[in-house]
Amino acid sequence: MTRVKRGVIAHKKRERLLRHVKGFKWGRKSKERQAREAILHKWTNQFTSRKLKKRDFRRLWNVQINAGARQNGLSYSVFIAALKKKHIELDRKILAALAEKHPEVFKKIVETAK
Repeated sequence: MTRVKRGVIAHKKRERLLRHVKGFKWGRKSKERQAREAILHKWTNQFTSRKLKKRDFRRLWNVQINAGARQNGLSYSVFIAALKKKHIELDRKILAALAEKHPEVFKKIVETAK
């Protein structure tokens, strides 16, 4: 069987690996074995963080809606329950944006929900 030289392919593979760890500290940015280990942790944390981001934004929107609702004489829970009862289907992201940027529109929504 003939000899196969893999230098080019192996080098490309290492370069692709090291591209992902650019900016890491110590040997994790330059040593292949440490880089591979760091990437596995990095990708695990990235996956988790994408899920946590959704949770964090929802908490922020709830706080903003609560602030807007309290200015109009309702608590957050009473306001959301009133919206559900009246079948007003606005999501929290939109409600938070209205409470912050367009308080007069938000006030009309609160009056409709009451």
